[in-house]
Amino acid sequence: QVQLVESGGGLVQAGGSLRLSCRASGIIFSISTMGWYRQAPGKQRELVAAITSGSGGSTNYADSVKGRFTISRDNAKNTVYLQMNNLKPEDTAVYYCNAKGARYYGPYDYWGQGTQVTVSS
Repeated sequence: QVQLVESGGGLVQAGGSLRLSCRASGIIFSISTMGWYRQAPGKQRELVAAITSGSGGSTNYADSVKGRFTISRDNAKNTVYLQMNNLKPEDTAVYYCNAKGARYYGPYDYWGQGTQVTVSS
């Protein structure tokens, strides 16, 4: 059974920081591309940041978060992190963890339940 469990969301003032965590189980974490997505009310879900598999995975970020957010992974802990600094009210959304990869039986694409991030002005 695959589980992606996010934590670390909450309410923060503009300019503040939060660190999201997502612990995975039931998948081979080290070969999975891990991502953070977000969905604000009335908007489509969008990619925030992603990191490819391996200990030195490459990263990519949405333009709106470049320079403020950092994605990282700890394969020993099956955990991916999103450090969010200098938060803005427009970062308010539900943040979802995602795991993608492929096995002998085909591709997989799993989602966590989401964690709310609210940034007050």
